[in-house]
Amino acid sequence: MEAHLIDVLGMLLRWLHVIAGIAWVGSSFYFVWLDDSLDAPPADSEEARKGVSGELWAVHGGGFYNPQKYLVAPARLPEKLHWFKWEAYTTWLSGTALLVVVYWMRAQAMMVDPSVAALTTAQAVGIGIASMVVSWVVYDLLCRSPLGRHDGALAVVVFGLLTLLAWELSRTLGGRAAYIHVGTSIGTIMAANVFFVIIPGQRRMVEAMKAGLKPNPVDGARAKQRSVHNNYFTLPVVFIMISNHYSATYGHPYSWAILALIAAAGVMIRHFFNRRHKGFFAWQYLAASAAVLGVVALWTAPHIRPLPPVEGPVTFNRVRAIVGQRCVACHSQTPTFTGITQPPAGVILTGPDGVIQNAQRIYQQVVVTGIMPLGNATQMTDQERAVIAAWIAAGAPAQ
Repeated sequence: MEAHLIDVLGMLLRWLHVIAGIAWVGSSFYFVWLDDSLDAPPADSEEARKGVSGELWAVHGGGFYNPQKYLVAPARLPEKLHWFKWEAYTTWLSGTALLVVVYWMRAQAMMVDPSVAALTTAQAVGIGIASMVVSWVVYDLLCRSPLGRHDGALAVVVFGLLTLLAWELSRTLGGRAAYIHVGTSIGTIMAANVFFVIIPGQRRMVEAMKAGLKPNPVDGARAKQRSVHNNYFTLPVVFIMISNHYSATYGHPYSWAILALIAAAGVMIRHFFNRRHKGFFAWQYLAASAAVLGVVALWTAPHIRPLPPVEGPVTFNRVRAIVGQRCVACHSQTPTFTGITQPPAGVILTGPDGVIQNAQRIYQQVVVTGIMPLGNATQMTDQERAVIAAWIAAGAPAQ
């Protein structure tokens, strides 16, 4: 019953995380578009005298809208002012709670890969926490340093440091855990931007207006910079959220480089749309991102490492015995492997039909990528992988 409750908690947290993430990413995309579109001065000179620096007209859902942007702030503070913050906070809180339930509470199964590094649970979780905290501190210091005044150089340095983080995590944690902790580090930066920079700056602007003072434009500029950074982070983070379904990426010998290439493609795609908002069709960024993703597709193509020759006849019973010894601890109705409460991906291999029906999935995960058993916790040998490969090559016979 306890295992079921943990699974239900994980399911609800994942649902909440996706919903909140949609709201946050959607508002990020919308406001960057809105800000880029509000570059036309108002047609009414009276509006310009009020401090309006740009306006646009839009139609949606049967209504007409006329958003306006002030150069710094309006002359009078409106009675109702909407704050966009809970989308970010809810996404980070639900994502971190999900990280605890799925990864940290099951660290030996979900984070530790003995073939990468023999870590205790405390060490693995400590690395995860440190990656999130240190990433934010270093990023924030860079933004506040003289480098922060040069957006292009700052972007290159931040991208390089995140790639370095991916490389280091790939040397200490299992593939899936390394990817997800790069994602949580970026997500922490994004949420901390809102909590520590964007919202406090906006509050100072509002308080200045209440006191009859002119708001400091530096607060607005700093908030704009961090908001744009968050906008560029979104596509890499969204990919990382779904990456655990694609073992060819996190299971690759150079998984950190694969992640860096996909992240670069995501940034270029986002830049294309941001330029499009300003009226420029910068097709070269789409072309470059397509080329990068093409490289990823080729680099992650199936490549079976040499396996030892198979001795003796390859029968279904021989394959089933290997699966029973190495895979069934997780892939059964009631898994017995520590930290696993449900069969991964719903694959059950306890009966002969389950093995035969999932033959191609077994081949992909056990022979092609070698990612399963997870962290090779059950010590499957290359000889056993060779037997499975030979069985598949023979058409996966049931005899």
